[in-house]
Amino acid sequence: MDATFWATVALFIFLAGMVYIKVPGMITKNLDGRADKIRSDLDEARRLREEAQELLAEYQRKRKEAEKEAEGIIAAAKREADALSMDAARKMEEFVERRTIVAEQKIEQAEAQALTEVRASAIDMAMAAAEQIIGSKVTGKTASDLISKGIAEVKAKLH
Repeated sequence: MDATFWATVALFIFLAGMVYIKVPGMITKNLDGRADKIRSDLDEARRLREEAQELLAEYQRKRKEAEKEAEGIIAAAKREADALSMDAARKMEEFVERRTIVAEQKIEQAEAQALTEVRASAIDMAMAAAEQIIGSKVTGKTASDLISKGIAEVKAKLH
């Protein structure tokens, strides 16, 4: 018997020993365990990816809502600014109108006062002139009666 024969017999004995102590079952069990672990890892990765996609979708939705809210705030601020601007312009117009009315009233008062002063000055001058003319031409009691009567008439007519 040659060495090849004994090597073949030793190989069969070795393989039989492996089968006897259940090495192929252990290898199969070990490989099945690894396959189950890989499968569970893949399932976990799939679940995590789905959660990440849900979170991403939620954040994108929140971002869009925030953008819409910001646009609403900006639009409200613009409307408020326009309203304030229009209110300020209206108040300015009212202020100018009131100032114009007050100025016109002051002008009318000044004109009335100037007219009164001119009339008073004219009365005084007319009285002085009448007194001088009458005083130089008329004397005595008639003169004083005429002067008193004339002064009373001029005052009554001018006032």
